[in-house]
Amino acid sequence: MTHRFDLIIDGGMVATPGGIVAADIGVSGGRIAQIGSLGSSQAVNRYNASGLHVLPGVIDSQCHFREPGNEHKEDLESGSRAAVLGGVTAIFEMPNTNPPTTTRAALDDKLSRARERMHCDYAFYVGASPANIGALSALEQVPGTAGVKAFLGSSTGTLLLDRDEDILAALKAGHRRMAVHSEDEARLNERKSLRVPGDPRSHPLWRDVEVARRCTERVLDLARKAGRRVHILHVTTEEEIELLAQARDVATVETTPQHLTLSAPECYERLGTYAQMNPPIRESRHRDALWRAVEQGVVDVIGSDHAPHTRAEKDKSYPDTPSGMPGVQTLVTILLNHVNAGRLSLERFVDITSTGAARTFGIVGKGRIVRGYDADFTIVDLKAKKRIENSWIASKCGWTPFDGMQTTGWAVATIIRGQTVMRDGALQLSGAGAPVRFLETLEPQGT
Repeated sequence: MTHRFDLIIDGGMVATPGGIVAADIGVSGGRIAQIGSLGSSQAVNRYNASGLHVLPGVIDSQCHFREPGNEHKEDLESGSRAAVLGGVTAIFEMPNTNPPTTTRAALDDKLSRARERMHCDYAFYVGASPANIGALSALEQVPGTAGVKAFLGSSTGTLLLDRDEDILAALKAGHRRMAVHSEDEARLNERKSLRVPGDPRSHPLWRDVEVARRCTERVLDLARKAGRRVHILHVTTEEEIELLAQARDVATVETTPQHLTLSAPECYERLGTYAQMNPPIRESRHRDALWRAVEQGVVDVIGSDHAPHTRAEKDKSYPDTPSGMPGVQTLVTILLNHVNAGRLSLERFVDITSTGAARTFGIVGKGRIVRGYDADFTIVDLKAKKRIENSWIASKCGWTPFDGMQTTGWAVATIIRGQTVMRDGALQLSGAGAPVRFLETLEPQGT
């Protein structure tokens, strides 16, 4: 029997749950309909993936797209354009906008702004604050919501939840996994005098290992008291990894490509404030510990922590400079470069960029190449060698800390629900993004 599909991707090496195999993929109605040999089947469109690897669509679960309030740095359109140009099919956007995403009205506003403007699929975090703890349970159930995000240490924006009683109340106020920026606010305040004017090398001295370790230990204790799952964002220290490896009952772990690639003090000497982010890039022993955590399965997901600022803002004198750097567009090629260098297997790449996010957050129909799932694919050329350049960056900030770095392994197509959104470095389809669906926010269908 001859099948007719909307799209056939043929001739590629496909990363399936059973292994990386030579196979064709047939897509119908935006979902994967068949995997196997489809040479005799017909299709409206075909993509010849000969010599390429077809991976599950990459999910970046930590992005700051700055809208509303700071659209001069980034907005939902430009940030999602950067995502798909880099091979990312879905993103979770963070709540520290202006105003912050702490109310139903603010959440609905973001969902409205995203419609027909964002090029990738999306979900939005709700920010926890002392004022909205009573509303968090309802807010986390809104379709299109990634969950609740709590800043336990101050960073970009005004969101902060630093008192134990407020943190515990927020943890008790819902059921979905809560994402946490884990830095201890009291210790940050105590150590502000350690910032050296004009010297960003002092950034990790101010926001030291103990700032992170103390807060992570504290939130793990509070999570157990509340019986609530937590997701520790952008983990940076060897000491935290030791804690988190013993906390698999309540905690999942994220790290970033920056923390796996850069190290102090070299990055500050070379990049200055362009290497400044929260938590900081640290010494190489921490980078080595993060790689061990990736190898040993302690790290569940990679998020880019895409957090753009303009050159004018970054060119001020430390510490009057904002923390953060863009990363959604470079996530795939930076990690594939590590694959080619032998630091990361391709199977583990798939797990920490796709499958792990789906597993951690309960995403419906994404993260694996299996029948019935969304036809989301990041198609990559593992042999392609190119130089990352500022001129390639679609983010409004127009720069990357990886400018000038040659990497091996690049995304050549981004396919979302069967639609080719990026091909050979060019945007093919605009504004076709849709909200990510989650098991815990599924709406009843029919009667």
